[in-house]
Amino acid sequence: MSGRIFQNVVLQLKETTDKVIGVIDTEGTVVACSELSGIGKKWPEYVPAINAAEGAAIVLDGKTFKALAGWGARFDYAVFASGEDSISHTVCAMATVALNTAKAHYEEKHDKGSFIKNIISDNILLGDIYVRAKELHVTTEVPRGVFVLRRMDKSDSSLIDQLQNLFPDRQNDFVLNIGEADVALIKQLSEGAGENELDKIAAQIDDVVNGEGRVMIGIGTIANHLRDLAKSYKEAQIAIEVGKVFDTERRIINYENLGIGRLIYQLPTTLCEMFLQEVFKKNPIDALDQETLFTINKFFENNLNVSETARKLFVHRNTLVYRLEKIKKLTGLDLREFDDAITFKVALMVKKYLTSRGIDA
Repeated sequence: MSGRIFQNVVLQLKETTDKVIGVIDTEGTVVACSELSGIGKKWPEYVPAINAAEGAAIVLDGKTFKALAGWGARFDYAVFASGEDSISHTVCAMATVALNTAKAHYEEKHDKGSFIKNIISDNILLGDIYVRAKELHVTTEVPRGVFVLRRMDKSDSSLIDQLQNLFPDRQNDFVLNIGEADVALIKQLSEGAGENELDKIAAQIDDVVNGEGRVMIGIGTIANHLRDLAKSYKEAQIAIEVGKVFDTERRIINYENLGIGRLIYQLPTTLCEMFLQEVFKKNPIDALDQETLFTINKFFENNLNVSETARKLFVHRNTLVYRLEKIKKLTGLDLREFDDAITFKVALMVKKYLTSRGIDA
């Protein structure tokens, strides 16, 4: 960020008040000030208190401080005004509004992170991507991985800082706050990178941020060009949404590994309801009790192997065969037959999808 931008605004504000107005950076260094002799002063002792204020105005040593809007939990820049009375608070608040506007305008024109955020949000025309990439010296054709991290606790603001510490190269890797719950990571990859590298990066992230399983990680397909970032970002979002329905045990979900769940998720709910009615003509799926459904899932987990499933369930083989016959009578589907097993498996997934949408089919 150019201190000159801040200095221009500060000097304009100087005409309206006798208060000293300035801006400090994240290290506590004064980068702009209405008193030119103040530029370059260092106040690192104020940084922890301003961070702890979480954007609220705070008085320190006779000066009123307020952080400018930023993407991380820690402030990038903070405004200060001399004094601690109500006038100082008002001057500081007004200066914050003016400087936030200048900062946003500057970032829109010169900041790589804002450029990447506009791409993944589809807020930039395709032709403009090439022009802005050239202006900002962003390489267009290089493989990049797109990861979406969804916080289960929306109030947790430490995630961005953890990611920025993990991937400190701010010229090539971008950590972006998206909405209340999501954080996007755009990570430049090595040439020829494949799915394995994406999985390794996701596992690395998981080790750092998931001490209590509080974050889900969605992975999109590799974007080999800047214009592909938006598509990959949407895939990573879909991976999380589909994973929440069909893979509730997993914290890392790769779009390319979603399988049939991805297809079901994109079907109209009316079509799904019709499918269930056609499959379960004799009795609805709700006619199966929890023990029977548990047996069915174990049978699928063990690749339709009767002996292995019976062993895992600690029952005699004949007991399991009896249960499968009972299921056949209730539903008309013999799970020992491959085609019927596929139909039943898909039906269970469709039922789970409709339930996630609040539809009782």
